[in-house]
Amino acid sequence: MSQHELPVTMRAAVMTKPGHIIIEDQPVPRPTAHEVLIKVMAVGVCGSDVHYFEHGRIGRFVVEKPIILGHECAGVIVAVGADVTRVKVGERVAIEPGVTCGRCSACKEGRYNLCPEVQFLATPPVDGAFVQYMVMREDMVFPIPDHLTFEEAAMNEPFSVGIHAARRSKLAPGTTLAIMGMGPVGLMAVAAAKSFGVQTIIVTDLEEVRLEAARRMGATHTINVRHEDALAVIREITEGIGVDTAWETAGNPKALQSALYSLRRGGKLAIVGLPAQDEIAINVPFIADNEVDIYGIFRYANTYPAGVAFLSSGQHDVMSLITDRYALEETQQAMERALHNKSGSLKVMVYPNGM
Repeated sequence: MSQHELPVTMRAAVMTKPGHIIIEDQPVPRPTAHEVLIKVMAVGVCGSDVHYFEHGRIGRFVVEKPIILGHECAGVIVAVGADVTRVKVGERVAIEPGVTCGRCSACKEGRYNLCPEVQFLATPPVDGAFVQYMVMREDMVFPIPDHLTFEEAAMNEPFSVGIHAARRSKLAPGTTLAIMGMGPVGLMAVAAAKSFGVQTIIVTDLEEVRLEAARRMGATHTINVRHEDALAVIREITEGIGVDTAWETAGNPKALQSALYSLRRGGKLAIVGLPAQDEIAINVPFIADNEVDIYGIFRYANTYPAGVAFLSSGQHDVMSLITDRYALEETQQAMERALHNKSGSLKVMVYPNGM
């Protein structure tokens, strides 16, 4: 498709205020010298999208004007800028949603997820991917093999969080890991842990459907905290020692405390989920006495190539996690479905150019 054959307008799902999304026509953007134009084929609904939809803010990021949500995305390149060399028209790609400056100390250290100037899709005031077409800088798109679906490629975004957590917490083959919370990020964290060769993956959640999904993704032990004492079960599994590493992925204060207490002496804790409140009680003497290493996890960096390789290997049944599918015109319903999280729902996916 040449520049001259591109459509002039496209459909976009715009959140005019929290809880209210309309479909409107917008101009199709044109790529600048180092950008590509992507026909968006699949977009996952993330917890942050739901939070903006419900509350209009996440911490210091506040929705002050109409915004397009969605950042877990994949598509096909339909046009390229004059100086693009890495990719070409027709390539199917996973899209890393945060464009960084490349000049600050964080970027130069390779920790570009900490770039203070990052332009991250669907984080105010930057528009996201619930559109038929979008532009992205060429270094933020990653070709995918023909056998990898657009849905799987879109799931590389939450999968990347797990890869980043694994690297930050120095996850090693043959070790034991507890993951608290089996939402979409938690489920993809299980897949990441499996990719890193973890021997024992213990997961907790309130919903049996999520625990079943975790078993499909590679969890070796599941604990329904409605009916079981998670710490007692973990102690039994680990013969009273505790796990080497624990990740909290639910954003729940009780789950964070459980993750901490599940650790062996000298264990490692990664905080992936964000609680609704800024400050929560945590046992500092326990942390000091046991020399617990604590890692904050903020998005990811340098994970997309590894994620595409892992997802392309065929060892992860990611497609089974996608339980709800909506057209772009149904984005309001998709967001409401994800918000109310009805029983049986795992991952909600939107298809801007048809299913």
